Amino acid sequence: MRPSRRQPDELRAVSLERGVVKYAEGSCFVKFGDTHVLVTASLEERLPPWLKGQARGWVTAEYGMLPRATHERTRREASAGKQGGRTVEIQRLIGRSLRSVVDLPAMGERQISIDCDVIQADGGTRTASITGAWVALHDCFAWMRTREMIKTNPLRDHIAAISCGVYNNVAVLDLDYAEDSEAETDANFVMTGAGKIVEVQATAEKTPFSEEQLLALLALARKGIGKLIDLQKIAVM
Repeated sequence: MRPSRRQPDELRAVSLERGVVKYAEGSCFVKFGDTHVLVTASLEERLPPWLKGQARGWVTAEYGMLPRATHERTRREASAGKQGGRTVEIQRLIGRSLRSVVDLPAMGERQISIDCDVIQADGGTRTASITGAWVALHDCFAWMRTREMIKTNPLRDHIAAISCGVYNNVAVLDLDYAEDSEAETDANFVMTGAGKIVEVQATAEKTPFSEEQLLALLALARKGIGKLIDLQKIAVM
């Protein structure tokens, strides 16, 4: 029995609420159970210096957790003077994931910055961030199209992410913190609406896992991401 009493292939309750920030060109408040992330997409008429003159845009991401997103207060990284390695790794993952489904030349020479702020963390913050970021990015592009800033939609496909793991020798979908902290294997999958794999992160936390277990996790991830993409489609209708 999972701590949450969910079935092995059962997602937590997921919601994607659009347009929650007045000034952002796109925004989404995403909830994966008790993990809550506020995502905004901000259009900027500028590019990194190394991209200037290349007739294409850029999508980048920043990620952070509020001090009381977890059981105990964590110090703001800004007050420490630098970002932690985990933060840098997650925001790079978010940016890579989104760019994999964006036609960058169709954006023009502009940048969209995705900000993912974790309000409350209970496992799966990076996967919730990616799933909600697609909705915010979609709405940012829609904002641009209504103002005739772009001619076509640069989004080529959906993108979503989910965690899986081996908990008590059973492959399970969408780990919360109680499972994540005790899992024998922890994995994150990022996939497109067409079912193609963008990134897989899998780690044996206690004992090495087999190829058979990895394939079981992949099958769970495909099922879960399919449901998340269906929810994205409903959200942006």
